Amino acid sequence: MKNFTLLLFLSILTIQIGFSQRYLDDIFTDVTVQENVIYGINATIAPRLFLGDTEARPRPLNADVYTPTGDSETDRPLIILLHTGNFVPPQVNGGCGGTVKDNDMVNFATRLAKKGFVVAVADYRIGWNPGDPSQTVRTFFLINAAFRGVQDSRTAVRYFKKTVAEDNNPHGIDPSKIAIWGFGTGGYIAYGSSFLDVVEDTWVNKFFSGGAPMVVREINGNVDATTVGIAPANYPGLPEGDTLCYPNHVNYSSEFQLGIAAGGANGEDSWIDADDTPFIAYHVVTDPFAPCGTAVLDVPPPIDLPIVEVSGACTTMPLVNAPGVGLNEIFDVDYNIFGDDFLVDVSTAASTASGGVLGFYPFTSDDVTESAPWNFHLTAEPYGVMGSDCPTEATEAQIVVDSMMAYATPRICLALGLGCEVTSTVNLDANEVGLEVMPNPASVDVRFEAKENIQSIYVYDLTGRLVKAHTDINGLQFTMPRHNLANGLYIAQVRFENGFVSQKLSFN
Repeated sequence: MKNFTLLLFLSILTIQIGFSQRYLDDIFTDVTVQENVIYGINATIAPRLFLGDTEARPRPLNADVYTPTGDSETDRPLIILLHTGNFVPPQVNGGCGGTVKDNDMVNFATRLAKKGFVVAVADYRIGWNPGDPSQTVRTFFLINAAFRGVQDSRTAVRYFKKTVAEDNNPHGIDPSKIAIWGFGTGGYIAYGSSFLDVVEDTWVNKFFSGGAPMVVREINGNVDATTVGIAPANYPGLPEGDTLCYPNHVNYSSEFQLGIAAGGANGEDSWIDADDTPFIAYHVVTDPFAPCGTAVLDVPPPIDLPIVEVSGACTTMPLVNAPGVGLNEIFDVDYNIFGDDFLVDVSTAASTASGGVLGFYPFTSDDVTESAPWNFHLTAEPYGVMGSDCPTEATEAQIVVDSMMAYATPRICLALGLGCEVTSTVNLDANEVGLEVMPNPASVDVRFEAKENIQSIYVYDLTGRLVKAHTDINGLQFTMPRHNLANGLYIAQVRFENGFVSQKLSFN
């Protein structure tokens, strides 16, 4: 009777867990946060601009790292989130955002980590003078601030690759599966990180002053921040010989596999070429701060001064998808392959709104002041700035975030090769595919062998919680390490092209 009851329970459990998908569904209930992880050190001009200092100062670059609590995986994709803030502190920009503790950062990082991602909410160097009376000066300092942000995001990429190679992978990431996702001002950095290849790409007319480029490799360092940058004589506001760029983690690649922007804009259309990464963009088409099309960017109210022409998602995303570029061809799939009607509905809605532009989810709003419908705050004055009056309506914002997640996660799976696709829901018999699992029970590793290609293996405990996921296997054999799985009974869902086999698995 006990055996019958157990088999019946396992059958019901298999039906219940069905195709619960790591990276698409919330499969973890808790998230662990490691605060103030230093991913680099570089020079900032913020003390000179805001505190009256006389030179640039080196400062640590910090990130809060979110991981799913209790996850045993050690090769997880990494998403680097970049906050908004207009490159100035909350006390200067109006008080609603500008740090890794912004509520939208905590919200997105937590939700992504619950799906099984590792998420690093990274800060970056800030500092420019939006109120300068000269448009040339405003442009000079803004392009340099954005350039430093690109350097810092790429430094973060290299840092995490370094931790895998040198520090025994403390964050449990796969260094070949990394995405950068920027919000607002961070969106500008995500665009630049994805499309700006070398310093000389900034040498276009709008980024010249007095016949000289505003960004120079010898002064600012290269786009990766792996070379030294030194201020020359008569450099604006800084003494000759001041260090403006300190190299970090120079032996590692800055390459990442996907860029995402929620708001923000691209600094120059010509930066986009066929060698860049796939890109996802969200944009409110009437955004009053970052134009969705191509227009001159203004300093936000109450200053309202023109700066420089930029291109938001309405212009940039068609260029990303243009013939000969085609960065987003990987997203041109039938989203029914993910086995989730909501994902399909969201993709259809985005495609309809964008006119079929791959990777672009435009938002419309009746509120002419709306620029970030995904954002809300726990209080109207989250950073204690009197009168900041930040939006606190969580319900509507979370509905928007639900849609953003449903749009982003399958595309992240495609771009990073995470194997989230469900090609069939057919429950196969092990004999059909020649599946053997040995030893079982096991004490250390378990070997899976079959006559057909094993695509992926998902392991669940008896509560239906996903405890291991090995994706993109695509082979006839796979040895699964036990890692820290406790003694007991589990269900291994072994996926093939034509269906899946649910196999009891025991560790002792």
